[in-house]
Amino acid sequence: MLRYGVVIAASILATSLCARDNSLNMGVPVSVLVTVQGEKNSSPPQITMDNTLVSQNKQHRQIASLEPLHAADGMQLWILIDDGSGGNLGSQLGDLRRFVVAQPTTTQIGIGYMRNGFVQKAQDLTAEHELAAKALRLPVAQAGISASPYQALEDLVHKWPSSSAAREVLMITSGIDPDYGAGPDDPYLNAAIHAVQRAGVVVYSIYYPGAGRLGHAGRQIFWGQNYLSQLTDETGGRLYWLGETPPVSLSPYLEDLSRRLNEQYLLTFLAQPESKPGLQRVEVKSELPHVHLSAPSQVYVPGSK
Repeated sequence: MLRYGVVIAASILATSLCARDNSLNMGVPVSVLVTVQGEKNSSPPQITMDNTLVSQNKQHRQIASLEPLHAADGMQLWILIDDGSGGNLGSQLGDLRRFVVAQPTTTQIGIGYMRNGFVQKAQDLTAEHELAAKALRLPVAQAGISASPYQALEDLVHKWPSSSAAREVLMITSGIDPDYGAGPDDPYLNAAIHAVQRAGVVVYSIYYPGAGRLGHAGRQIFWGQNYLSQLTDETGGRLYWLGETPPVSLSPYLEDLSRRLNEQYLLTFLAQPESKPGLQRVEVKSELPHVHLSAPSQVYVPGSK
């Protein structure tokens, strides 16, 4: 009788392990925010599971669901302004206020100022857009006060409570990192990108010159813009910039950003896990002509153990 019970227990264990292995072979569900772009800013067609492709580490993966973002649980958007930006940014506050007020009622907006490697919150996330708009103020315009804007972004992301809502950031900064300087590989930038990708946050940025001599140094500007380009590209966002000069108006950038925020989907696919959790390379494409999909270059995948 004891032997018979052992056989049954062994059979149940083997069945359980087999089911677990089959589940892992199918993959684990991982969600990613995807932005759809049509040709020359035209309204893009609707994408579906049948005309969208996802690959992980260059291997095709099965899509489990694809839903327009407006059908999900809303959005949380932080607007981060570099306190070391030039004082003439004040002339752009009207454009920013109009952008904030015009966002959908399902969008929560927070206003923060990057200084000394942290985010000083002027207004926490709120659905009261008029309240958020009133929190916008002139930057301090003191050279170097922001320290590394990438450390500030990482700090915000680490303190951002998890939510079923989509999470996005608009940074207005020169991208210059006084803590690291100019160079091809900024460790603070890399840490921020990994933190943002781990949290599933999309980052957009508007280049705006910094105050003081550092904010007008050619080499620093070159690397600041490159850092911002890398940050936005690898998180599925976009960098807005016009050479080294400040834009006459932020309105064209903010109008384009509003279009992008209204053309987003939550895509869930079955990722192949490795033994340990970590970031995995992904690529999302559309089979439709003249349609481009923006998505993060890496997503966090739970481990198989």
